[in-house]
Amino acid sequence: MRKPSFTTVMLILGLVFLYLPMLILVFYSFNASRLVTVWAGFSGRWYIELFRDQQILSAVWTSLRIAFFSASMAVCLGTLAAFVMVRFGRFRGKTALSSMVTAPLVMPEVITGLSLLLLFVHMAQLIGWPADRGMVTIWIAHTTFCSAYVAVVVSSRLREVDLSLEEAAMDLGAPPVKTFFQITLPVIAPALAAGWLLAFTLSLDDLVIASFVSGPGATTLPMVVFSSVRLGVSPKINALATLIILAVSLATFLAWYFMRRSEAKRRQAMRMQAQEA
Repeated sequence: MRKPSFTTVMLILGLVFLYLPMLILVFYSFNASRLVTVWAGFSGRWYIELFRDQQILSAVWTSLRIAFFSASMAVCLGTLAAFVMVRFGRFRGKTALSSMVTAPLVMPEVITGLSLLLLFVHMAQLIGWPADRGMVTIWIAHTTFCSAYVAVVVSSRLREVDLSLEEAAMDLGAPPVKTFFQITLPVIAPALAAGWLLAFTLSLDDLVIASFVSGPGATTLPMVVFSSVRLGVSPKINALATLIILAVSLATFLAWYFMRRSEAKRRQAMRMQAQEA
């Protein structure tokens, strides 16, 4: 029997290192004991307790809304920034604009959160808005740093787009707006979807920036989890994490299934065309 190679061993160890803690977390989410490190038998009581906890449910709903609106706005702003960086020629300030757009990628979140907090405080003193920090300020903050990620993803796709397709459409009489929506947009649609999903995940996962710009009326899920862990890990957090893992796994499986199905249909259509020819 051939011994496994060094690469195979390292791959297995890496997967175990990544996924074994998740499996342990899922296992202990069914623990009947209040102590997460002491096993007292199987029980689903913590899932029932989780759905009775209005603070966690409210935080989940708040985080989902903020993540959705932040990702949507980030796609709009990031796409515009990508078009300026890729399609526009050399102009004064282009290098500075590109550096400013991508700066949040390397900027520490503490610096970003503190600067946005100072901005909101000075705006409240000068123009009276925002009067209170809450969902709107978190949405603005998340849109700010998520737009940078979307701009990088979309700009990399725009550089690969064949300009002759757009030029042919405009030569045939299509105005620039119609050319964008019927030619360019379908081509960069995968990049837009990837940018939206990335921005949604980053916004849903953010803790540091949200802690700076949030107020008493808006508490995100990472803030609730972090505050509860500081006082001791609750089995309800294990149940919540298990549900999140289940949702992500289900979404990944459905995406893989539909991609395989569309690929099979495409191959079948190509095979039928080959047979007819």
